[in-house]
Amino acid sequence: MARLTALSGLGRKSAAVFLLETGGRRLLLDMGGGLEAGERPDIGRAGRIDAVLLSHAHVDHVGSLGRLDEIGRPPVFATRETLRQLPPALRPARSVVLPERGRAEVLGVALETGRSGHAPGGIWMRFATLRGGFLYTGDFSTEAPLLPCDPFPRSATVLADASYGDRDEALAAQIAALAEAARGGAVLPCPADGRGPDMVAALSAAGLEVRACPQIAAETLRLTGTAIPLACPASAEPRQVIVADGPNAEHGLPAALRDRPGFRFVFSGHVPRTSPAHAMIAEGRARWMGWNVHPRRSDLLALAETTRAERVLPAFVDLSTAPLLAAALGPRLRQCSSLEV
Repeated sequence: MARLTALSGLGRKSAAVFLLETGGRRLLLDMGGGLEAGERPDIGRAGRIDAVLLSHAHVDHVGSLGRLDEIGRPPVFATRETLRQLPPALRPARSVVLPERGRAEVLGVALETGRSGHAPGGIWMRFATLRGGFLYTGDFSTEAPLLPCDPFPRSATVLADASYGDRDEALAAQIAALAEAARGGAVLPCPADGRGPDMVAALSAAGLEVRACPQIAAETLRLTGTAIPLACPASAEPRQVIVADGPNAEHGLPAALRDRPGFRFVFSGHVPRTSPAHAMIAEGRARWMGWNVHPRRSDLLALAETTRAERVLPAFVDLSTAPLLAAALGPRLRQCSSLEV
């Protein structure tokens, strides 16, 4: 019998760290870091791990990779693109490439993967040999124009990204609203290897002249083949529409511009309480407007139906803030931190 234990990632938006024990192997699904300043997941609870599997390279899924020595220095399995995105300080000594779409074995454990639509190289993972199949979605989105999300396979148990809880607004409506808000100039912070190229493409299609920091410009060129004008601290002007790495103005071009007069900021992702973005919004110096990169409530319910899930564990959400989702999942809903799969 296999067992899934959530070491972090249930009950609120927090680091993804899930332990799967199956076939005599102890596998860690993601090894995320905390989103709030000073927050460190209790990796020591994992014990000795045989392998770490990464869904994608965002900090809340990989930020604790520098602590591999605490769990026995296991090999890290991830797609080639995810491994490429890891910063030097988090690159493991031993790594194994997983397919973005296909089948693989992790130390004898059969694995099926598909693209998750959240980040380049991002994947969902299905363990077919477990009772009825076990699916870990990682972060996923069905709406990103440039990032496909492959169909989810039938799975009795699903550990699903539910970051948005009851939110159900469509990305198309958000794009139209943000394009209108950005006219006349705005800084639009985003994470590296995430929504940046989609923002550039969609806002350009809406008739805006968009600039980007070198990181986002390079990502856009890689995904679309289109070169866009660069923005930098020396040349940036308040009238420009700028998409830049530094999702909460904690680093990069957004950090360099956040205290300069005239620049309007629009944040669109998760805002940690300890981030500069949180303070800027609270002080009225910035606004928040959503840009979906996680599933809406309707997406989660469709996932449950498509996979014919018997049990759904919503991750990265406080379900007390999502009563509609909880009610709709009904008898499928599970909130326990450990269960047999």
